[in-house]
Parts: sequence; structure tokens; C-alpha cells
Amino acid sequence: MKHPARQALVLAVAAAAWLAGAGSPRAADEPAPAAADPGAIPTAGPELKQAGETINRIMEDNEAMLAGRGFSYDPAGRRDPFRSLVDALNAISKGPRPRGIAGMLISEVDLAGIVQKGRHSLAFFNGSDNKGYFLKVGDSLYDGKIIKIDRSSGMVMFRQDVNDPRSIKPYRDVTKRLASAEEENL
Repeated sequence: MKHPARQALVLAVAAAAWLAGAGSPRAADEPAPAAADPGAIPTAGPELKQAGETINRIMEDNEAMLAGRGFSYDPAGRRDPFRSLVDALNAISKGPRPRGIAGMLISEVDLAGIVQKGRHSLAFFNGSDNKGYFLKVGDSLYDGKIIKIDRSSGMVMFRQDVNDPRSIKPYRDVTKRLASAEEENL
């Protein structure tokens, strides 16, 4: 037996059986005592052997559980419960990023200015690649598009795609503002 606790348990069962009279000599004409309680500790040979086998099986199952054997997860088409829902949606969203402004996130571009071209306004952005880009309403970045350019207030509004299963709306409006000379000095 490998486990000391198992050895102690088997010895305790054997000692209890011996003390109950299984180890004492009995007359040939004396019948074996009937088991009054089905939950009582067995005191005779075959019952004692069966109890020992049951104890061994319980101890082996306990060791297997503690060692991690006998447990497995079969997803059968279900998602992995330990993976983030948000990461999974972001990973399958759009694939690899294209080059230029179309491959940049809204958070990676800085609003540098707004100019008037006819009746329409254009926003000038510094990209993460240190290049300048002129964008108009409807132009897209990797995670959103421009929905409004307001030259008088120096504001550009983006509609950013959101892949959050907890969010009610699949988008979020993000505003970028021009910094005045006084704000830049602060």
C-alpha cells in the first residue's frame, strides 16, 4: 500500500473486526452473529475483504482526483470558459491592419488642424507614422470613421466600433479637439 492513511484505515478496520469477535475462536455449532445494522463494520472474512477493497478503491479515486487524473473538458463546439469574450471578438474583427491612415486606431492619431475647402471642412491629422493626413466626413480609420467636423469649435467626432458584448450599442462616439495656444502651454 502506498498511502499511509490507507494503511491506517485498513488496520483500524481489521482491529475493529478482531475486537468484535471475528478473531476469537468459536464453537462449530455456534452460528455466526447476524448483522443487525447494515452500516456496521464487517467482522467476518469475506465482508472484511470486501470492505478493504472498497476502502482501497475510495483511496485510489481520492489520489486520482488530487493528482488531476480523471478530469477532462470536452468543449463539443462550446467556447472555452477561461478565455475572455472581449479578446475573442477583437481577434476575429477585421484581420491584419492595412498601411497608412486606414490602419491606425483613433487613439493613435492627433488632430492638428481643421481647414475649409469650399463648403466642406477637412481635418488634418498627424498619424502614428509621423505623416500628415487630410480627412473628410465619412473617411475611415481602422476602428471607426469620421461623422462630424466642426471648424468653429475645433472639434472632430468619430464613431468608434466597439466589440464589447456587455455594451448595448456596437459603437461609441469619440471627440478630438484642437488645443489652443494657451492650452498647449499648460
